[in-house]
Amino acid sequence: MSLQTDDAPGAGEVSAGSDRLGEYFYPLYDRLFSEDSEFVADVETKLAQARMTDTVELYLSRALGVGFISGLALWLLGILLGYGLFGTGLIQIDHIIGIPVGNETVLAIIELLRIPALILVIGLVLGSIGFGLGFGSLVAIPYSRASARKREINMLLTDSVSFMYALSVGGLNQLEIIEAMAEADDTYGEVAMEFQSIVKETEYFDVDYRTAVRKQALETPSDELSQFLTDMLSIINSGGDMQHFLEDKKELHMRTAKQEQELTLETLELFGEMYMTLSLFPLLLIIIMVVMQMIPQADVTNEMLYMTVYALIPLLGIGFLVLVSTVKHDEPGDGYLAMDDSDHRVQESQGGGVLDLGLVEEFTGEHSVFDRIKSREGTHETMSVLRRPHIFFRDNPLYTLALTVPASLVLVATAIMIGSAPTSWGAMIDNPVWGTFIYLYAPLYIIAIPLSIFREWNVRHRNAVISQLSEDLRKLSSANDTGLTLLESLQAVAETTTGKLAREFEEMHTKVNYGTSLKEALIEFNNKYHIPRLARTTRLITEAQEASNEISDVLRTAARASENHDDIERERKSRTRMQVVIIIMTFLTVLAVIAILQTQFIDTMAGLEPGDTEGVDDAGAGGALGDADMAANIQVDMLSTLFFHAITLQGILSGFICGYMRDADILSGLKYVILLSTIALIGWTMVA
Repeated sequence: MSLQTDDAPGAGEVSAGSDRLGEYFYPLYDRLFSEDSEFVADVETKLAQARMTDTVELYLSRALGVGFISGLALWLLGILLGYGLFGTGLIQIDHIIGIPVGNETVLAIIELLRIPALILVIGLVLGSIGFGLGFGSLVAIPYSRASARKREINMLLTDSVSFMYALSVGGLNQLEIIEAMAEADDTYGEVAMEFQSIVKETEYFDVDYRTAVRKQALETPSDELSQFLTDMLSIINSGGDMQHFLEDKKELHMRTAKQEQELTLETLELFGEMYMTLSLFPLLLIIIMVVMQMIPQADVTNEMLYMTVYALIPLLGIGFLVLVSTVKHDEPGDGYLAMDDSDHRVQESQGGGVLDLGLVEEFTGEHSVFDRIKSREGTHETMSVLRRPHIFFRDNPLYTLALTVPASLVLVATAIMIGSAPTSWGAMIDNPVWGTFIYLYAPLYIIAIPLSIFREWNVRHRNAVISQLSEDLRKLSSANDTGLTLLESLQAVAETTTGKLAREFEEMHTKVNYGTSLKEALIEFNNKYHIPRLARTTRLITEAQEASNEISDVLRTAARASENHDDIERERKSRTRMQVVIIIMTFLTVLAVIAILQTQFIDTMAGLEPGDTEGVDDAGAGGALGDADMAANIQVDMLSTLFFHAITLQGILSGFICGYMRDADILSGLKYVILLSTIALIGWTMVA
């Protein structure tokens, strides 16, 4: 296994207790698994791919120990459960198999051992389940982490190859490209971690970098990166043109990224059609149970309706969200770039957080002047928030919850205390619209509307800077071609272009004129918006401009990568828009059908008298139904409440699904939730 860094996932997680557990169960591992076991070899591979530092022997021994402990616990639980059910006579067992036994002695033995055998079987079954859960869950961890790393590597590989190509255009050799890629872990995540392993192998184990590349090609969880490293190794060994190779790979992976996007969108279209069908299933089930309740002999209880509305509908919605999440993933990375450890000013601007007061916190306690500065800085920050709270909430949308959640709780508590809100299920049935509004809609509006507004404002504010990114990069490249330095190119583009990005170029130019380095200005600009896509472009430019001011080819490469992202984004928005329309139309269909069911069927049947069914055919079952009071079992108010809650839950879940399919972000669905739930409220108010 290759050398792992200290901050790799899994490093430092194993406690001394778990090490001892693995040591205790190592003899069992040695007895169960042979040296050439395929399962052991597969787990060892996954441990390396997941960058977990444990040896496979210790890890599997620990997994056996965890499985034994969980199996023993569930075995004891099974014994107690079996004794409680059968040993105490709570459940009587007259016969188990039903095979006749003629011999009285054998029959007596069977009668004697029947209860202990049942208890033992229950214990063994639960014990086996416990061992499987304990052992399997621990073994599944490296598989899960390796799969997550593979997904992130594949998502970032296109930009990573573009980054390496831009560096080669900028004049860096093979070793410098690998080292620069290894240092870019704040931008290229797991791809950079793979190159870090190559660098560590060469630095600490005195391995030549060709061998290190070959070894990493075998250990990486991504087949695409493995193929890239293998092809790169052949170019290194043959002395080929690395720049031409990287250019070909860049174009190949850009095409591959578009193909992967096409496959993902086709899968989402299939999921949209599946949801349209699945979301109608609870509606059909409700209709069937309502009709069955009218038949006196039918065994349909209200609990079945409750389970359909309050369990089946939420489970279908949540299950579909989980299903979509397996295909649609958010963009990896947080968008922040890090400077050298010596540059504390930019580091502080990167990740201090809302409550951080900046660099002064490092010096408080040494001299009283710093304590006074911290106090003044805290007062200044507080006053700036109070003067412009909308800007604060725009930059930190989730902080609206600190105000809206207590406000919604106060509203509900006040309504309960003054007797305005129903406090029992019967009272809810008597006034379902008002009761649901107090307990659900009012908190939903108070919490979701401000959060949705500020979240959308935040997204639009940040994305405005990349709306013209591709075009402005092309202009920077053209300006740099004329002989202008990068700083002069920024000024030239800012003077001839409008938009947020042009104003940021102008601000960067001003900062550099007042003593800030261009690299610091670029990173501060990036961290202000912290968009992963922007971070990758900024990282590419900062690395290239340190080597030379002639970076027009690098800027063109960055522009080409940005245009590829724009094409993918346009296609995604176009295709997902249709899925959102399908989900909304499905919800409106459910609402319309339930409203018709309530007004045209339930209310009509509830108004019928027993004599009104005389037109039914008297023959056979028709005669029996004709004499029955079909409206006697209809509880109109209860059904109206359940129908209203069903379409409300359907609207909320459909809204979250729309947002997740659109932007791979649950909070993006808040605007759809507000819209669909409002339609449900207004529609049912008219119906009721």
